[in-house]
Amino acid sequence: MNRDYKKITMNPAGFVLLSDYVPGIVQEIRYFSTYNFIGDRIDGYEEPCAIITKETARALKSVSNEMMVQGYRLKIFDTYRPACAVRHFVLWGIEDQDIRMKPYFYPDLEKQELFMKGYIAKQSSHSRGSTVDLTLLDMKTGKELDMGSPFDLFSELSHPDNRDITDEQYENRMILRNGMIRNGFTPINCEWWHFTLENEPYPDTYFEFPVSSAYLKK
Repeated sequence: MNRDYKKITMNPAGFVLLSDYVPGIVQEIRYFSTYNFIGDRIDGYEEPCAIITKETARALKSVSNEMMVQGYRLKIFDTYRPACAVRHFVLWGIEDQDIRMKPYFYPDLEKQELFMKGYIAKQSSHSRGSTVDLTLLDMKTGKELDMGSPFDLFSELSHPDNRDITDEQYENRMILRNGMIRNGFTPINCEWWHFTLENEPYPDTYFEFPVSSAYLKK
């Protein structure tokens, strides 16, 4: 089989609401909101809910259980991302001259560099349904752990192994990273928040259905 061939489908079978597997999980689905690197709601995000493959939901439940013992909760920024959302990113990068969110998300880079440096992919693993962007909350304070950079800051400061941060910030990243790796996830080298299930169920399939709990029930 040609591994370069990528199947695209609208079929949501095999996907679930993450909250059904991890009740009470904190969700801040950034691409449903306007507070993201583009500044608009992203195509395909019809509801602020985390949708993900069943296998990934089970693995995240294990991560959540482990983190709760240590006093932390998971906070989700993004999970499944429709292929149309990725096209929105690409068209914005190529055609749209709007850079109003540059000071917040890519202050030191030009838009085209976001693709060249790997922060935005023209085909995203998120569209395969087994990738998650997340952080940790301190259960005592209810606040996010300080990771040394915010979610979606496209900068070398967000590289997981960057040491231009405090020891505490680095340790916080390692708490998240090690917990994810122990439960079957693979990190990437440019974003501390991004992980993909190692044995993802649909490695050659990209999905197009919208982010909507109603769509899962059809």
